[in-house]
Amino acid sequence: MASASETESAAVSSSSKEEEKPQIESLRLPTVEEIRGQDIWNNCAIRSVVSGVMGGVLGLCMGLFLGALDNPLMQEEMTGKQQFIYTAKQMGWRSFSSAKTFSVMGFIFSAAECGVEKVRAKHDITNTVVAGCVTGGALSAKGGPKAACIGCAGFATFSVLIKKFLDRHD
Repeated sequence: MASASETESAAVSSSSKEEEKPQIESLRLPTVEEIRGQDIWNNCAIRSVVSGVMGGVLGLCMGLFLGALDNPLMQEEMTGKQQFIYTAKQMGWRSFSSAKTFSVMGFIFSAAECGVEKVRAKHDITNTVVAGCVTGGALSAKGGPKAACIGCAGFATFSVLIKKFLDRHD
């Protein structure tokens, strides 16, 4: 009789162990189109150009918005038509300037990050730090070596903060 109860308890414990095991999900292999898309996106030149174009579009939108907020100094003395023309010119100038800046920034950052990632064969925060430093240094190089160093440190810090913020929300 004792052996029958032991058999039942062994059967119950083995069935509870089977219930505790997580179900194994089948893996789905990527399609040919997905593999081609990944191969195209892993090309540093394509990634950099796309980032530059997207940065230009972002800069264009920001320039339009910020240019519309500019008030003329002589607003009281200008007619409505003159104010409209002034605002339109400011929007155009700001849009072009911001688009150019953000385009260059996106291109340099993406090219540097992709290049460092390919050389190191790792995808980690160091790539972001180096890319931020290269971008900040390149954008502020016209101001001299001190400005380039400050730009390097500032943009690298900003890049790491943005990366940490975005990784936290994944």
